[in-house]
Amino acid sequence: MTASNPRALVAAAALLAIAGAGFAAYGWLSTHPTVREAAAPSPLITADALQEAFVTVAERVRPAVVHIGTVQLARRRPAPPQPGPGTDDPFFKDFFDQFFGRGGPGPRGEFHQPGLGSGVIVDKRGYVLTNFHVIRGADSVTVRLSSKQEYRGKIVGTDAKTDLAVVKFEPDIELRVATLGDSDALKVGEWAIAIGNPFGLDQTVTVGVVSATGRAEVGIATYENFVQTDASINPGNSGGPLVNLRGEVIGINTAIVATGQGIGFAIPANMVKRVTAQLIDRGRVTRGWIGVSMQPLTRELAESLGLESTRGAIVARVHPGSPAEAAGLQRNDVVVGFAGAPVDDYHHLQRLSSEAEPGTSVKLDIVRRKERRTVALTVGEAPDSTVPSPVSPPAPR
Repeated sequence: MTASNPRALVAAAALLAIAGAGFAAYGWLSTHPTVREAAAPSPLITADALQEAFVTVAERVRPAVVHIGTVQLARRRPAPPQPGPGTDDPFFKDFFDQFFGRGGPGPRGEFHQPGLGSGVIVDKRGYVLTNFHVIRGADSVTVRLSSKQEYRGKIVGTDAKTDLAVVKFEPDIELRVATLGDSDALKVGEWAIAIGNPFGLDQTVTVGVVSATGRAEVGIATYENFVQTDASINPGNSGGPLVNLRGEVIGINTAIVATGQGIGFAIPANMVKRVTAQLIDRGRVTRGWIGVSMQPLTRELAESLGLESTRGAIVARVHPGSPAEAAGLQRNDVVVGFAGAPVDDYHHLQRLSSEAEPGTSVKLDIVRRKERRTVALTVGEAPDSTVPSPVSPPAPR
């Protein structure tokens, strides 16, 4: 390179300097610890964190879960003696029954029929929440804590229409109380942890997920809005809590599908709150009533009534003297809104009306002969005779 090309010489030197700086920067960046890319957490660390969450929930909630033992006194007659020759004769049989009764000779004897279930402490004064079918017909109730201390329980109130009951005992120690969560915020797929006493195995913890919400037509109670879970629930689990990873009770375990596997149902916590508060305060549940019989809104009915969807409930009958009659509701009206809330189906309308405070005025959005209108209705108090008795609940779970 000659002196006639100084510009070329300067350019070449500049390129070499830039290249050297680039290699130096690359070497520094690849070795300097402050700019290394953060390592992703290992699967083992994630699994340990999840496991620790389950352990924490179990340690927090188990002391609030109790064993409910019941005894029901029953009477029975001893078995009749084995028939001798000729006793199959109708005349002899009538003679025998006339003198000894159809159950045979001998006095009736008493026997104790035990039962078991689970419960959860919801108040430091000793109030325990459980299922109605756990304590139904019981002559005595025993509450056994996780510490194995036992107390005599007293039935404070029951509600067969939701299969809930409250039992009270007199504690002499500080109690661990469970927190009721917000079941309306539940999402399908969330973790669900069931705690109870299946087959008398106290303080058993099983884990699953929330499989579905808003389950109705299960045939367990009059008012159904169940949380479905695949967490293992067995006989003895009834009345125990279903909790989330925050340790909040999201439901009360109630029943399973006996012919299935991993299909359990829990009463949602928000329904539990309303019922429990009334049972503790006054020993009974007061519900709102609008005075209609309802039927499902099928696709065919919706089309014939000029509706675009099947959301809503059809009025099948208006009861005489009811709030619905006073408000002017008519047969074949479709209720699509209750107090500003859209009505999903007739089960939903039944729950909304039952949760309304008697004496309050609400607006009903209805569709009548393809015309939408709003009517004002004053909610009445539901007489027991207006709501059919629930189907007999299944065996305790």
